[in-house]
Amino acid sequence: MFIRRLGSCPEIIAGDRSILRELLHPEKNEVAGRYSLAHAVVKPGGRTVPHRLKGSEVYYILEGRGVMHIEGESAEVSPADTVHIPPGAVQFIENPGKEDLVFLCIVDPAWKSEDEEIIGEPFGKG
Repeated sequence: MFIRRLGSCPEIIAGDRSILRELLHPEKNEVAGRYSLAHAVVKPGGRTVPHRLKGSEVYYILEGRGVMHIEGESAEVSPADTVHIPPGAVQFIENPGKEDLVFLCIVDPAWKSEDEEIIGEPFGKG
């Protein structure tokens, strides 16, 4: 049985600038599977940097409200929303609210740095 507690996962600043805790990764944990699972936070007024992955990604919103941007389309997201991000799609999420935007990220196949391309700042902002 594999159980991983969020508090036991080191917090990192990901390449897209989200605050990330990797919960599950088949190459780092003794688990079978193709996907990785992470817990992400975007602080109020913040946003991730536009990026694309070779694989697909799913966000599941836990707390807060945000605006998801995928390939030039934008939509508001809130708790219990699920967002599918197709392979190779340029995407970022922003938090215009006053509380943390918290979500789970599932990446298939499992996330690898060489499979992620950071595109740049949204609208030239930091």
